[in-house]
Amino acid sequence: MTSKMNKQVLSILVDNHSGVLARVASLFCQRGFNIDSLTVSNTDNPEISRITIVTEGDKQVLEQIIKQTGKLEETRAVVHLKNEDSLFRELLLVKIAADHRVRREVCSICEIYRAKIVDLTVTSMIVELTGSPSKIDGFMEMMKEYQILEMCRTGVTALARGDVSHGIKSK
Repeated sequence: MTSKMNKQVLSILVDNHSGVLARVASLFCQRGFNIDSLTVSNTDNPEISRITIVTEGDKQVLEQIIKQTGKLEETRAVVHLKNEDSLFRELLLVKIAADHRVRREVCSICEIYRAKIVDLTVTSMIVELTGSPSKIDGFMEMMKEYQILEMCRTGVTALARGDVSHGIKSK
């Protein structure tokens, strides 16, 4: 029987010290876990940072990742964020070759996806889009018709919905 491999999102609260991100990433590498997306941000507490990691694995792999990450000295909490209970967002910046012949078409697509044109020149435009990973993927699928000059995606940031607050274990 084969286990189903799925994208998994982990929210890891860690002490805000230099080298913590390297230790977390190293742990994933040493255990052979791939990181599809990684973001790090401040929290409301300046002593704590939030690392959001998207990885792929079945239930057993996920449990192992959570246990191993939780054992790191700097880790305060590790939470598996599920699609139905969480909100996921990414930011996309994409520079598109857009002379006067294609500009209107690109603007129409941007309007549908609620993307913002944040820079415009005679030969190109830079578009900003924030949304779920599937929304970003859909927008980029539409942009395949045009020449992409440069692109940057932030990776997933996420929080649990509602009044759920993931407690921080004391050190």
